[in-house]
Amino acid sequence: MQDESPAVHPADPGQSNPIAGVCWMIVTGVMLVGVTAMVKILGTRIPSVEATFLRFLLGLVFALPMLWRAGEFRFDRGTWGLFGLRGLAHMVAVVLWFYAMARIPIADVTAMNYMSPIYVTIGAALFLGERLALRRLLAVAAGLVGALIILRPGLREVGAGHLAMVFAAMIFGASYIFAKLLSDRCSPAVVVAMLSISVTILLAPLAALNWVTPTWSELGILLVVAGLATAGHYAMTRAFRAAPLAVTQPVTFLQLVWAVSLGAFVFGEPLDPWVIVGGLVIVAAVSFISWREAVLKRRALTPASAATKL
Repeated sequence: MQDESPAVHPADPGQSNPIAGVCWMIVTGVMLVGVTAMVKILGTRIPSVEATFLRFLLGLVFALPMLWRAGEFRFDRGTWGLFGLRGLAHMVAVVLWFYAMARIPIADVTAMNYMSPIYVTIGAALFLGERLALRRLLAVAAGLVGALIILRPGLREVGAGHLAMVFAAMIFGASYIFAKLLSDRCSPAVVVAMLSISVTILLAPLAALNWVTPTWSELGILLVVAGLATAGHYAMTRAFRAAPLAVTQPVTFLQLVWAVSLGAFVFGEPLDPWVIVGGLVIVAAVSFISWREAVLKRRALTPASAATKL
């Protein structure tokens, strides 16, 4: 996760390379699962607000050169407003994600994060005038059923970490919508760089209120998080350019397989088959929406499951 959603540049059907797209998406999944592992190792000693601030502050090492190369520094008031709104939304989502990651199994976080594209679809209908045909409504309903399968309220304890992840996925979806609006006004590099800058500025005073001096090893972990995030989203962008979203979307389910394996064999987390079932239902719903957009040759708005993450 460089914690931003890359602007999607759909592959030209005449130049599509499905094998390359799938391979790049597999690399994306490995990088993003690596991010979750590093945050799990980081633990809870550093408050989630401070951890998020340090992650984005260190991420400026990667973001500022992108902004400088883009050479875009003057924006109208509306664009500045969108930068601010996206930074605020993403800031809240990432803080919640860090909080959840340190408290619930990796598989639960990964599976519940698949809901972000479903929330994007709902938000696009409510706020951007996107039409929700019956098939898309059924796919959204299936995604919500998948989330209920994972949470199983009344049958398992739904703690603060799970609730944090529910809201994180929703707010990541809002951040993605802002990113799509900004992609019509600015280059992808500027959208990416301004996210890191805005989140860092917004979080600085909040992190200072409850500052815990990090060790060198904790700073190193957060720098690795920033590097893996950047690499993961670069690979995702390559996947989008190589093949249609309908081809690459189902591959994101492998992230859940790796997350379950990582949690079980490295962190000793219990294996919950219902999390896998729920995740599969959600990925199937998102993949169907992506496929319908491809069939109808729409300007795709539904992102890949990984694209909304930090």
